[in-house]
Amino acid sequence: MISLRSTSRSSVTRCKPGANCPSSHSGISRQLSPLSVTEDSSAPILELQSRGSSGVCGHRVERQNRSGDDGTQTHPENSSQENRIKARCRSCTSMVLKAVWGLLIILSVSSSWVGTTQIVKITYKNFYCPFFMTWFSTNWNIMFFPVYYSGHLATAQEKQSPMKKFRECSRIFGEDGLTLKLFLKRTAPFSILWTLTNYLYLLALKKLTATDVSALFCCNKAFVFLLSWIVLKDRFMGVRIVAAIMAITGIVMMAYADNFHTDSIIGVAFAVGSASTSALYKVLFKMFLGSANFGEAAHFVSTLGFFNLIFISFTPVVLYFTKVEHWSSFAALPWGYLCGMAGLWLAFNILVNVGVVLTYPILISIGTVLSVPGNAAVDLLKQEVIFNVVRLAATIIICIGFLLMLLPEEWDEITLRFINSLKEKKSEEHVDDITDSNVHLRSRSRANGTVSIPLA
Repeated sequence: MISLRSTSRSSVTRCKPGANCPSSHSGISRQLSPLSVTEDSSAPILELQSRGSSGVCGHRVERQNRSGDDGTQTHPENSSQENRIKARCRSCTSMVLKAVWGLLIILSVSSSWVGTTQIVKITYKNFYCPFFMTWFSTNWNIMFFPVYYSGHLATAQEKQSPMKKFRECSRIFGEDGLTLKLFLKRTAPFSILWTLTNYLYLLALKKLTATDVSALFCCNKAFVFLLSWIVLKDRFMGVRIVAAIMAITGIVMMAYADNFHTDSIIGVAFAVGSASTSALYKVLFKMFLGSANFGEAAHFVSTLGFFNLIFISFTPVVLYFTKVEHWSSFAALPWGYLCGMAGLWLAFNILVNVGVVLTYPILISIGTVLSVPGNAAVDLLKQEVIFNVVRLAATIIICIGFLLMLLPEEWDEITLRFINSLKEKKSEEHVDDITDSNVHLRSRSRANGTVSIPLA
């Protein structure tokens, strides 16, 4: 109604009686057809063109040129809008793919870790040689780099030779690559820590259930924070101190769950020792080698496997002849369980490094902590564990502390920005509701005839 009134006032002209009004017809045509800008400018042109006036023709050409200029201006706007839409679609697609990969990685990481732990428990029924099992599974790390190179051949557009790729990935040891001196200097301490971590984890599985050991191993996040704060001078965060205190509380409660039984205390000590050596491995890796991409990580883990095969192979031999870890014959070994354990352990290490490339790193940690309820479900089905209140509370406290460790450093600022955005959104919705109600009241008053629009 308002647009019709403005059109009628601007188009209708008053004429004296008896005078000629040449523009009255065009004015009436404008009044009766409330069109858009382009339609309103083209309708009178067709009508005035039949009269053959030169001035009007010039006016028509000028208006056509203007419409052409407007058309040329709309083309970049349309293309930019299309580019923005395509960019949003690509970003949404990449986010969806990352989420899907993240879900698959979470399930794969948790299931591989649960499978490894449960196979160890099954193997212990007929074969208890934890160091030999550790040495045997660590040797499988040699296959990490060949698996990575196979993926490179399958996915890369520019394929490289194995030696060229090996030299490229060996830069993690320095600009000169992998030398004998660096092989002994950098690989030896990490190989010892790797072996200690896995060996203590297997020793703990003899004394405790798989659920308790996997829950206690999650304390390594708290130990990583404490060591990084002390050694690497990382940023102090109160929430992570709280998480570390919760982890220690869970450890004490886990030992108390069996009334501080001897086996329980020894098992808790083994599990906490495994978590501590794992944390020390990660902190020293960050301190001396820094960050590594997928190829460099594959190269480094394979190097650890070679070091284990060359320099640590004498240890299971000594244990065998001293009858600390003895078996009747090699044919009597449970090779199926041993290969299954080593294969799942290798798959876990590969998935952890692949997941960082394909999805968000935080999802890898979530997959690790999900191994706790996974092992609990398997233990309940096998009827190997009876959850009392103290054990269940200790497991929950350790898992909550682990999740608190996953909070980013700027979590407080992110939370405040999120709360402020919610408040602003609510205020904008409140303002929109008020304006909608005012418009509704005006339309009702006009329908009742309170506002009159004159025709002239």
